[in-house]
Amino acid sequence: MREVRITPRDLLASPANFVALGAGLGLAPKAPGTAGTLLGIPLLLLMPHSLWAYMAVLFVLFVVGVWCCDVCAKHLGVHDHGGIVWDEVVGYLLTMAALPRSIAWIVAGFIVFRLFDVLKPWPISWVDRQVHGGLGIMLDDVLAALFAWIVLQLAVRLF
Repeated sequence: MREVRITPRDLLASPANFVALGAGLGLAPKAPGTAGTLLGIPLLLLMPHSLWAYMAVLFVLFVVGVWCCDVCAKHLGVHDHGGIVWDEVVGYLLTMAALPRSIAWIVAGFIVFRLFDVLKPWPISWVDRQVHGGLGIMLDDVLAALFAWIVLQLAVRLF
């Protein structure tokens, strides 16, 4: 993959870029995916408590993400550039569905999601390589979130 530097101009080039780049968190020089996932924490606290409403909002955020990430990737000329972090935000929010919103679970969700997102066990790695465009950018993080969600749901039942 060729090196593409993201500038503040890229961030402001369009509303789609602003969202895809996590309001600028994707501009972090080190670990932009981790920095972008941090945006999920305040958004989690704003999410509805009803699971149905939570999932409805999450679905809208996913659909918006498919479009925004696709537009931004085309603007940057790189599929799934590290600065595109909206997928991490949505992945983190999916990880946290139906989990307690205490500090311990918020941190646990963050760590477990990031582990699955970074390690990309099969089939996450396959989807990451085979599915392109905005859907591909979003989908591998959704799978990482589902893996993390299962682990955390088991943990909730054990503790």
